[in-house]
Amino acid sequence: MKSVFTGSCVALVTPFKDDKVDYESLGKLIDFQINNGTDAIVVLGTTGEPATLTSEEKDGIIKFARKKTKGKVTLIVGTGSNSTIKAINDSRRAQKLGADALLIVTPYYNKCTQKGLISHYKKISDNVNIPIIAYNVPGRTGVNILPETALELSKISNICGIKEANASINQIMRMCSLLKDKMAVYSGEDSLNYIFMTLGASGSISVTANVFPKEVSEVIHTSLKGEFKKALNLQEKLEEINKNMFIEVNPIPVKYACSLLKLCENSLRLPLTNLEEQNEEKLKKSMFEFYN
Repeated sequence: MKSVFTGSCVALVTPFKDDKVDYESLGKLIDFQINNGTDAIVVLGTTGEPATLTSEEKDGIIKFARKKTKGKVTLIVGTGSNSTIKAINDSRRAQKLGADALLIVTPYYNKCTQKGLISHYKKISDNVNIPIIAYNVPGRTGVNILPETALELSKISNICGIKEANASINQIMRMCSLLKDKMAVYSGEDSLNYIFMTLGASGSISVTANVFPKEVSEVIHTSLKGEFKKALNLQEKLEEINKNMFIEVNPIPVKYACSLLKLCENSLRLPLTNLEEQNEEKLKKSMFEFYN
């Protein structure tokens, strides 16, 4: 079966200070992941606020992350766009700067048909020679990769996985069934990590892992060992945390959570704004209860 990694991957936040990329905190975040069992790191995914970053900032983040992760964990770079040409250019740039693999979200805003999805990913794959993970998040993009379309994508040599951020259990089951022994399925829904793993997923690409890398990794790796009862107990302990990590649009809550652990400042770029006060209290309470 084709895959990019097996285990736990974090969709890393991009730390800011004085509205600039905070590389000191970025290094701290990466070290925190490596030291706590994370197998792969995604930079410039949705959680990394790439829509608000300049091309120069993106290049700087990739270079920095490549240097910090080299020989330690797999580095995956988000290069998706609603423009196929832009996605190709960004993907080639990321490859040149040392990405091990690419995470490419479906086109958004202008959308496309299932035929368009296949053509979009095929065109990108023809222009790079590193692995690609397709990223399905219909709640953000308005486009859904159907399981049958994912099966067609699996026939493209360097498309090696799909991140499925979809709460439809029926679709998750169908996706895992069709892609079994063909390419990896990765959970993109922290609250459903356990369900994905019981259905044969190869791992997760997690938001919660920004602040609980060890615990998310334990859920995934315990499942991979077939110890599902133990994995379920671990998943249940994270239930309230997972819920509150999405109490407002990602990455607003997780940025606040990272600031509580002194990993980075609670700084976002507009149009994202800080977590509402009542939601701060809910998230803080769930984290306090978890640690105590």
